[in-house]
Amino acid sequence: MEQLSDESENIHLLNEQGTEIDDSSKSLDNNQEEEGKDTMQEPNVEMSFSSIEVFEYHRKYRKQSGFPVKKRTSRKGDDGSTRYVTISCGRAGKFKSTTSNSLKPRPSVKTDCNALIRLGKSLDGKWKINSVKLEHNHGLSPRKSRYFAVNRGLSSSIKRRFELNDVAKIRTNKSYNSIVVKARGYENVPFLEKDARNHIEKMRRLRLKEGDASAVQTYFLDMQAKNANFFYAIDIYEKGRLRNLFWADARSRVAYHEFDDVITFDTTYLTNKYEMPFAPFVGVLHHGQSILLGCGLISNEDTETFVWLFKSWLACMSGNAPGGIITDQDRAMRNAIEIVFPNTRHRWCLWHILKKLPEKLKGYAKYESISITLLNTVYDSLSRIEFEERWDEMIKKYELQKTDWLDVMFEERTRWVPSFVKEYFWAGMSTTQRSESMNSFFDGHVNSKTTLKQFVEQYKNALRSKVEKENHEDFKCFSYSVLGATHYDMEVQAHDIYTISKFKEFRDELTGKMYCDFISVEVDNSVSEYIISEHIKVEEMKKTVHFQVSTKKVMIFTVIVVSLSLEVYYADMRYMF
Repeated sequence: MEQLSDESENIHLLNEQGTEIDDSSKSLDNNQEEEGKDTMQEPNVEMSFSSIEVFEYHRKYRKQSGFPVKKRTSRKGDDGSTRYVTISCGRAGKFKSTTSNSLKPRPSVKTDCNALIRLGKSLDGKWKINSVKLEHNHGLSPRKSRYFAVNRGLSSSIKRRFELNDVAKIRTNKSYNSIVVKARGYENVPFLEKDARNHIEKMRRLRLKEGDASAVQTYFLDMQAKNANFFYAIDIYEKGRLRNLFWADARSRVAYHEFDDVITFDTTYLTNKYEMPFAPFVGVLHHGQSILLGCGLISNEDTETFVWLFKSWLACMSGNAPGGIITDQDRAMRNAIEIVFPNTRHRWCLWHILKKLPEKLKGYAKYESISITLLNTVYDSLSRIEFEERWDEMIKKYELQKTDWLDVMFEERTRWVPSFVKEYFWAGMSTTQRSESMNSFFDGHVNSKTTLKQFVEQYKNALRSKVEKENHEDFKCFSYSVLGATHYDMEVQAHDIYTISKFKEFRDELTGKMYCDFISVEVDNSVSEYIISEHIKVEEMKKTVHFQVSTKKVMIFTVIVVSLSLEVYYADMRYMF
């Protein structure tokens, strides 16, 4: 007995020569012609078919009835051809969770359904139904039948059309929409947009020449021979074709052990220039500059690919996960982080979120007022309670109760709102723009015609200017001294231990106390409460922000004011010298 995979929903039946017939090539026109035809008779043990007839019958019956199917078992005869086939409902079997997080089980279609059809091939070459179980333990929906994978497929002509449009830089969604228009409705198209995207992604991977993987591997071996700490990982597809790639030089690996508190990860650069998105891991060093901590070239942006990339990077960094990571809202990226970095703080890029305001809220008549109110709520709320109160006021004032995007963003507020993430150290970062600034270093070194091997080779050249700037900052700290602005001992201490760039930031915070006023309110004998007003200038606009601080009497006012800094630079001495 030959057991087939339970995970496959694709059904293949056999012709007289024993070769498989795949119904995944149904044409768009055939799908439209089936509409309105007579209903199919339910299968019974009196029915027999030729190979083609049983294939057509079962395809139409399962679509009409509204359930998925899969080939469960098959058995071959003495001549090597298939003689018996069992076709079961696609919801047969029991679900076994493979996730490591029992609190977040994955959805499953399996309900242990026993419906099936058993067919045998008689001596005259016809297929006869030997037994039938038609009772399902779940609902059936003919209207939803087109969504089952077994009922979907791209014909060869449709595949070719998508491939040509992709080469011509026509987006997949536009190509798909044109087919929907021609078919006069989604219900007449025998595949989904994601099927088209999956096909295009597969074709993009196959466009990489077979020699690319070996050429890149040869280059990496040479780099590793020069420095044993050079790290790389290559994910090979079929026939030696390269699927995913990761590498990090020795300098990046050493730097990460010093600056592993926070990294940013972004894949938006080069996505449109190359068919393999560039995926850099970027941190910040003691001069406040960006530093590359490894990078990858990936063929897809799904959970599986990100898991492979993150695991490769983690192995490169001796299993030392970052304290925090900043990304955009990509769901696949979030899933991979939960799998590979379960104890790492995950923050969403604030810039990516706020740039969506026009897209999500432009339709409201009071968009300008809503936008200003939302920004003030996000940036000016100093506590979680204050943010939630101001958010509720905004929702009620502008009647935004039915705005789904705002509902989602409020539910996920712990991932992006400053007042919810400020208790952790982020090295001064709230966005992935560190990644974007790092990407700019590759401009001028690579272009749309750069081969994969050339890109990897140019990586080293592109980073030379970055290293030179870091060396120059080291030289300035070694040769120059920046004068303090006050006589406070804390400034003298900061001057002695901070780099020049970080000391300037500290000095700006310290001198900024001149824009602060406060009123002391006695609470009891040991604790005082201060209401502090700070006058802030943002470009040409001025505003006053109020802070409430409770502290012991022995603490001097200077300390209180300095503590208002958005980043406490004493938090991690590695970023100071």
